[in-house]
Amino acid sequence: MAYPRVIRSSRRCADTFRSPRHRASGAAASRAFGVVDVAGLRRLSHLPHWLSAVAVALMAVGSAAQAATAPDEKDTFMAGGQISTSSFGELPDGREVTLYHLDNANGMQMSVIPYGGIIVSLKVLDADGQIDDVVLGFPSLQGYLSDAYREANPYFGALIGRYGNRIAGGSFRIDGERFELPTNDGDNTLHGGNEGFDRRLWQVAPFVDESGVGLVLTLQSPDADQGFPGTLSTEVRYTLTADNALDIRYRATTSATTPVNLTQHSYFNLEGEGQGDILDHRLMLNADAFTPVDQGLIPTGDVRKLAQTPFDFRTATAIGERIEADHPQLERGRGYDHNFVIDRGGSSDDELVLAARVEAPKSGRVLEVFTTEPGIQFYSGNFLDGSLIGKSGQAYEQRGGLALETQHFPDSPNQANFPSTLLEPGDTYASHTRYRFTTRDR
Repeated sequence: MAYPRVIRSSRRCADTFRSPRHRASGAAASRAFGVVDVAGLRRLSHLPHWLSAVAVALMAVGSAAQAATAPDEKDTFMAGGQISTSSFGELPDGREVTLYHLDNANGMQMSVIPYGGIIVSLKVLDADGQIDDVVLGFPSLQGYLSDAYREANPYFGALIGRYGNRIAGGSFRIDGERFELPTNDGDNTLHGGNEGFDRRLWQVAPFVDESGVGLVLTLQSPDADQGFPGTLSTEVRYTLTADNALDIRYRATTSATTPVNLTQHSYFNLEGEGQGDILDHRLMLNADAFTPVDQGLIPTGDVRKLAQTPFDFRTATAIGERIEADHPQLERGRGYDHNFVIDRGGSSDDELVLAARVEAPKSGRVLEVFTTEPGIQFYSGNFLDGSLIGKSGQAYEQRGGLALETQHFPDSPNQANFPSTLLEPGDTYASHTRYRFTTRDR
């Protein structure tokens, strides 16, 4: 089976991303994308948050006015899109964490913090025009720092790296050299290790441009960080678009050959966070195969067809319809926690294809996931246990949210028949995912 590669030269990505020289700082990242550069606001940490918010708004207006001078361009989005900031708390070392609040012209809202690149909230309209928050999370920074959260470690809304999903035995080899990683999931490494990208304070540059309103997040991971070779310069661009999509573009370069697999770990409940489980959500996955796992949730190396199994979501099916079926793969994951092989239909490796569609029966909300990746991890929130209290004051019970993580396959560094995740010096990792929200008649 042939798989698309997401690793490609910087020249092939020139139409989307600028030169890797712009990786050094949030300000440089904003220049690379031609966006509003407000990284300087973070250096003026003594300013009150209301004054920072005013400055952000003024810069956004200036950017919108400049873009509006282009001939034959209409941008009703920029007329209504805006960015504001407020304090979200402090890390134990005293570093302040800012909450960035983004609105588009259609009523969609998103809040993001630099800590972990976490999407704290994502508010979208339902079929009746009522707005609800559809991602799981907490109302303050303390929720993400608490002992209870660290113990459960669900990665709510976080950017995941260097390597999303599991690496067997916490080790891999490159050209015969063995690299050891911290193990944080039994004997395996999950989502980059004990101190993955979900626990880093990213640099942030807000922007408003013709694509929408958003944030450019940058992070430099030094050589040997969590055991991975090479200095990795990473950039993630969140855009809230005019057509009610969350567009995510990932980019990374390295100083030494290293595996890279970046993703976003939001949990969705399209009825609203805290509003029960997602078992009645109807899911379609554009996949005819998945990678079965062993007892440690490590892929066995097989690529198995979905036909006549509880994993066949090629036709929209309620998540709860077969989740308790007598199947060894469901028993191992306590539900769905598997990588599905996306049917890309011969599309080019930089082309977005539909990977998943989810419908909520009561609200009428619909989520479609498009990606350039070869795989998508469907996780049905099996290990949520009611110990975490979310933004609405409700406990997050088992299957209170679902994650759809676009990715290369788990444990690819140790699986020769899986698509390679190795990034070489001089090449550029680039990946693109879009979560688009619409409604349907109920």
